[in-house]
Amino acid sequence: MTLPPDLTVKPVTPPGLWQRTPPAIFPPVLGLMGLALGWRRAVGGFGIPAGLADLLAGAVALLFLFVFVAYAAKMMRRPGVAIADLKILPGRAGLAAAVLAGLMFSVLLGPVAPGAARVVFWIALALQGALIGAILFVFATGPAEQRRVTPVWHLSFTGVIVTALAAQPLGYAGLGSALFWVALAAASGIWLISLQQLSRADVPAPLRPLMAIHLAPAALMGTVAIGFDAQGIAGMLGILSVLILAAALVRLRWLLAAGFSPLWGALTFPLAATAGFWIALGGVWLIPGGILLAAASIIVPAIATKVLQLWAKGQLAAKTGAVAA
Repeated sequence: MTLPPDLTVKPVTPPGLWQRTPPAIFPPVLGLMGLALGWRRAVGGFGIPAGLADLLAGAVALLFLFVFVAYAAKMMRRPGVAIADLKILPGRAGLAAAVLAGLMFSVLLGPVAPGAARVVFWIALALQGALIGAILFVFATGPAEQRRVTPVWHLSFTGVIVTALAAQPLGYAGLGSALFWVALAAASGIWLISLQQLSRADVPAPLRPLMAIHLAPAALMGTVAIGFDAQGIAGMLGILSVLILAAALVRLRWLLAAGFSPLWGALTFPLAATAGFWIALGGVWLIPGGILLAAASIIVPAIATKVLQLWAKGQLAAKTGAVAA
């Protein structure tokens, strides 16, 4: 796994609002949405006031809408800019996270506006299909290096599990069940290939935070399994999530050796999703889930704030090689 050469290019940004909105703003926003969902689960698990969880969900939803409009404005200037962003690793991760955030938006919206949530769900589902098609096009027409399996593949291909998560409360159980098995097959393949790659070569330090993404599929598939009352499958995925998280904690110094970068946004959603999953499992998982949610409530906003500050200062696009419209 090597750094994409595009990251060394710093194109001049033409004048105009949101001409070079970086996709890298989306992973930490997705992490905040996962955190809001975790706090909603804590309402039942720990008696947290529902109003507090809803307030957090509303604030995060507004933040998502803001960054979505910012990137949409860039695409309106030059629609092909999304394909250009997909050619670099941070761009692929960011745009995949943007689509997943749209699906998470429907999850957060569901309890208060189910009709609007269904509309958002189908729009996000269409965007997910378009994104997968665009990524496959980039892989087919680009250099072989782009086709190397990375943890970001989970966001692009295993990300259909977020569609299943959104589908369940909206009444699309059949779709959610089918997508669960698709996601399980995709995640299993990516995990196995990634293990083989790790056994042959080390990961460059700047890219190591992306390894945290491997945790997210286990947590999300487990949460969906709970929704289908498949407690046995959920329990096995719970154990898998513990093993992946424990491996990350043991190798934490290795994982973060390069110091802070926008790629730390990849740490946020897996951590929040795992906390929510453990709380949803209940029983002996409840207290560890609460502890992890408390930790995520400190870590996720801190990382999101630093990444959004880089965006506000005009530095995020240059640091992640984002393309200008």
